[in-house]
Amino acid sequence: MTTPATNPLVLAKTFGQRLWLDNLSRELLAGPLQKLIAEDGLSGVTSNPAIFQKSISAGAGYADDLAALKAQSLSAEQRFEALAVPDVQGACDLFASVYRESNGLDGYVSLEVSPYLARDGAGTEAAAKRLWAAIQRPNAMIKIPATAESLPAFTAAIAAGINVNVTLMFGQRDCDAVFDAYVAGLRQRLAAGGDVRHVRSVASLFLSRVDTLIDGKLDALGGAAVALKGKAALAMVKVAYARWMARWNSAECADLRAAGANIQRLLWASTGTKNPAYPDTLYVDNLIGPDTVNTLPDATLAAFRDHGKASASLSVGVAEAEATLKALADAGIDMDAVAVQLQVDGLKLFDEAFDKLLALLA
Repeated sequence: MTTPATNPLVLAKTFGQRLWLDNLSRELLAGPLQKLIAEDGLSGVTSNPAIFQKSISAGAGYADDLAALKAQSLSAEQRFEALAVPDVQGACDLFASVYRESNGLDGYVSLEVSPYLARDGAGTEAAAKRLWAAIQRPNAMIKIPATAESLPAFTAAIAAGINVNVTLMFGQRDCDAVFDAYVAGLRQRLAAGGDVRHVRSVASLFLSRVDTLIDGKLDALGGAAVALKGKAALAMVKVAYARWMARWNSAECADLRAAGANIQRLLWASTGTKNPAYPDTLYVDNLIGPDTVNTLPDATLAAFRDHGKASASLSVGVAEAEATLKALADAGIDMDAVAVQLQVDGLKLFDEAFDKLLALLA
């Protein structure tokens, strides 16, 4: 039987990592979420269009509210927000004590702006500010995609003191651009006389989709390239994390650290393994380290609780990770091109989920 002293979910926190659940529904709010917080040390929750589409279409807890909303002259998107915002508020309230006791480090709940706005920076900024005002919780986070068009909206949100979860990052280029946008937002806030000490942000780097796409390319290449399968995402993360931490702790950000600004934590997303040949805790066991978050789907959370290994693994094997990235490049794998393709694909998937969701609410 797992106890707090042996539960990997709890032990991960001793190595500086926080674990969030990649799910949100009224069924979860009715009891299971509180148990996960109390027994497993869960530190937050994320949501996205696909998660809400699945939860609302399942019907649990939404039927009466949905019927009432359909009787009102509202757009489908307004009906969605009328359902989602109370869910986020309820989850924020369940995490309120976690937020307070951690001095604002933990206890966050994310809600994403409409995926239709991904290429509309002004629309993204307006939606982020509107949703932040609607939720009215200090431990909410607004999710903004890491598209070139939306990164200025991210900067503006940070400057306005809004907590942000930057999503749909797939590589080093994304990491560098998001880091720059965060730093710019903090400096704008400071220049306007604002307080940066309570602004929090995470940068969500997606993992399993990277391996899925690159593994297919390696299979097509054949020969020695096949030995690199299942290694790209871990290598990319270890190198990106080392660069991220070095930049934040360098003279480049000394002014921000002196002002009490918080590091934007890297967050591992898409951590459920899609290849059944790989260990089901592959993207958890190997990526535990300070100032990071891992968002786990329900099945991955259960697997890590059952047989995961909590250790300071993230900074282990960085030289090997660099060698792996070089080998991938030598084999003809362009990691930047992969990141661009995966972001386009990810936006399409979120659009499709949102299409289905709004059709359900129309």
